[in-house]
Amino acid sequence: MIISGNHPAHVQQAAEALCAGELLGLPTETVYGLAADACNDAAVAKIFQVKGRPSNHPLIVHVAAIDAVAKFASDVPHFARALMTQFWPGPLTLILPRCPDMAAAAAGGQHSVGLRCPSHPVALAVLNACAAQGVWGVAAPSANLFGRVSPTRAAHVQSELGDALLILDGGECEVGIESTIVDCTRGVPVLLRPGQISRLQIEQTCGLKLVDPAALSTQAPRASGTLESHYAPSAKVRMMHADEWRKALLALGPHAQNLALWSTEKPSPDLMGAGLLWRAMPSDATLAAHDLFSVLRDFDARGVRTIWIETPPDTPEWEGVRDRLKRAAA
Repeated sequence: MIISGNHPAHVQQAAEALCAGELLGLPTETVYGLAADACNDAAVAKIFQVKGRPSNHPLIVHVAAIDAVAKFASDVPHFARALMTQFWPGPLTLILPRCPDMAAAAAGGQHSVGLRCPSHPVALAVLNACAAQGVWGVAAPSANLFGRVSPTRAAHVQSELGDALLILDGGECEVGIESTIVDCTRGVPVLLRPGQISRLQIEQTCGLKLVDPAALSTQAPRASGTLESHYAPSAKVRMMHADEWRKALLALGPHAQNLALWSTEKPSPDLMGAGLLWRAMPSDATLAAHDLFSVLRDFDARGVRTIWIETPPDTPEWEGVRDRLKRAAA
């Protein structure tokens, strides 16, 4: 059931459902989350069950403010504090050492926990209402089946997880891809998942260079959205440079069937076969990130079997989009 997040009574209804151990479709600025009380192990177990997600694959815990971090994290390095101050509320998740008695199931049994303060006003309203009732954090992975395309609209959540789930409609997600994840458990900042907040922004804020996980002798914590294959539609995804998809379409001619193309340039009329579905890819990385998952879901809904996506530029601002596309095509 979808209810509007613009009504205070609905926000309160959503918070009460979470506090009662129920699940909620929660809007954030990145994607919609499947939310539960992070410290209610039975509620968290429902997330893993509904998504078909392995129980050792950790969830991100969402909090209403920096003050709530102390409830979950046993230590906050100075560079992590600087990142929180600069980017919270916003699309940044920090992996921190976990307080032993907090959110063990949500953390996938690890001694670390991923924390984030979202900037979406509806999410913040729900989190504040939960905190007023003693629920200090809400675990909320993307509200879709495990490994599939993340939802950026309430209708996406309902179509995938069913009518029985209470879903708070906060409109279309502004960012469109999941948060940047920085591991802060090993003395230096380590980028585990790129997102809207760039490497340069992180380094400038904390005054330290980001370290490659492979350069450290200690193993990186498991984190959301870091599996090789993820964010995948039902159709087969293939990344192609512009000259590659042009040559491939020319070879297919009018025989292209059940094929979709997301590219910055519209194919010429002689390449537009009757079975080709084309959508324009924005040349701006922020706009492309916003559109990415909606485009993949639309192609799936139209029954295409193959999706060709123009390979984005290998530049810092496109890193988050490139990451999602590589995993979708893995």
